[in-house]
Amino acid sequence: MKSLPVFFMNGFFACTLTLVWASIPQALAEDVACEQTGAAHIWISPLNPKNGESVKIMAVSTDGPLAELALSGDQGQRIALQPRRRGGPPWSLVAAWEEPGAGHYRVKASRDGKPVACYQFTVDGPNPQERLKEWNLAAEAFYSAWIETLFGAPPEENLSFTSLEPVLRNAERNFLHNYLGLSEDNKLPLTPDCADLPYTLRAYFAWKTGLPVAFRACGRGSAKMPPRCGVPTIVSEFTRGITSQSNFTKFSRRLVDTVHSGSARTGLEDESTDLYPVSMSRETLWPGTVYADPYGHILVLAEWVPQTADNPGVLLAVDAQPDNSVTRKRVWEGTLLFANTANAGPGFKAFRPLIQTAPGQWRVLSNNELSGHPEFTTYSLEQDQLTPDDFYAKLAKLINPEGFDPVQAYEATLAALVEQIETRVTSVNNGEAYFRKNPRSVIPMPGGAAIFQTIGPWEDYSTPSRDMRLIIAINVLTGLPEKILRHPELFVLGNQSPAQAKAQIEQQHAQRILESSIRYTRSDGSSWELSVADVLARKPAFEMAYNPNDCAEIRWGAKADTEEYATCRRHAPAEQRAKMEQCRAWFRETRRPVQ
Repeated sequence: MKSLPVFFMNGFFACTLTLVWASIPQALAEDVACEQTGAAHIWISPLNPKNGESVKIMAVSTDGPLAELALSGDQGQRIALQPRRRGGPPWSLVAAWEEPGAGHYRVKASRDGKPVACYQFTVDGPNPQERLKEWNLAAEAFYSAWIETLFGAPPEENLSFTSLEPVLRNAERNFLHNYLGLSEDNKLPLTPDCADLPYTLRAYFAWKTGLPVAFRACGRGSAKMPPRCGVPTIVSEFTRGITSQSNFTKFSRRLVDTVHSGSARTGLEDESTDLYPVSMSRETLWPGTVYADPYGHILVLAEWVPQTADNPGVLLAVDAQPDNSVTRKRVWEGTLLFANTANAGPGFKAFRPLIQTAPGQWRVLSNNELSGHPEFTTYSLEQDQLTPDDFYAKLAKLINPEGFDPVQAYEATLAALVEQIETRVTSVNNGEAYFRKNPRSVIPMPGGAAIFQTIGPWEDYSTPSRDMRLIIAINVLTGLPEKILRHPELFVLGNQSPAQAKAQIEQQHAQRILESSIRYTRSDGSSWELSVADVLARKPAFEMAYNPNDCAEIRWGAKADTEEYATCRRHAPAEQRAKMEQCRAWFRETRRPVQ
């Protein structure tokens, strides 16, 4: 499983990554121990480096941090690298060598002054390295480190993209950019939505590294039953050699036409699934782990920022929206919805791995096999035993194991709420941009539960799911004082009693919501500022603010006959307002209906 102690890789993986060349100069050939058979492995990108073109190096370990990444040439000369340290577990070092010269090279990763992995490669020459051909612990660790690097940035940075395309086309972010040497990322059309994102990331990694992938056609479930899926479609094309961009594009279209939110909401005990539940621990929740909420939203874990004496810990995740935007966000109660429900199996899940049974043949592992497999995260029903309150308490303890100073906890929660509001600003702006291009159009509104998930412009520009999460986030912030009373074990109270800490945070809250603010763009292009206090006071308005046919002012809760509202020039039709009134109780009660 994804945990300590060291796991030793099988002979297949050692063979595919150990390079022994008779033609290597004596300075490199003398050290016959340049191999990768333990818990640390090194990759280079692209597969076949060229003279003068940047080479990226990534070392990944599953048994502890790596201290150094050292590169040397065929005459033993040292080449300076400035690696970036990430993660844990898995732990990684990532560096770029900007102007390589032709020749043979060796890179070593070390810990406590001792090498733990070594890799040899050639610039402007043949590289007999093979791509991966089997999902195992090292492959999963590589995938996790790739995800973390892809979405890496300081935790306070607002990281948002119009789609997945600019992320993958960014050579500095994407370790696998042009990995195959075919300029394959140029104009690669990848615009996944929420449900497609984890599958697309997994498939892209498999395409580049030569791994099989599997997916299933699933139903959407019912009020009393989670979605059920059919037999897996196993795609082995990537294992048979380098595949062109056009072939991958065809596959990715087939993939996103098949998977949907029900694919991740499958029952926790079901094994005819693409994803299976895992235990809640820092050793198992690696970047790349998927979170499926009971109402269909999906997140991909991106990075753990450890708690320090001066700063709280942070867990970061990425998600995609119906408009295809991709955003990194803090994981907290406002973004990570959990509920005990008969119609979904919510929680943290991992992709069900595939193993090779014969040359060219694979199968997915069952729950029973995953319960004790030495190389994969153990199948676990732990989350099925947790109440929502217990789930959030356990998650808070994982993110901040030393406990939260109450003021620190409040500031982190407020920052997460502001981040969520600012992301909604972008969503509303996207709707306004649509109407600037289509000034006379009216977007049809579906009825009932379909408002949360349909197709077309309503799916792209309405915000019912986001607004329900915003209402929940408001409740979490305003409910923090009571949480201190309910779960004092999560907080570092010092000499304060829980009641005293509660009173302190209530005073902090009254002040800080007036000091924090966001700005949105009104219909005439002017900017309008809202304090967090304004947003909290408008919580009832957000029960009816998701319709893109309404002007931005209405969508931000402006009241008629005010200066703020005066610039509004667009209103949803009366019949749509009537539909929204019928759905309003769902938002008031933060209870999304089953579709």
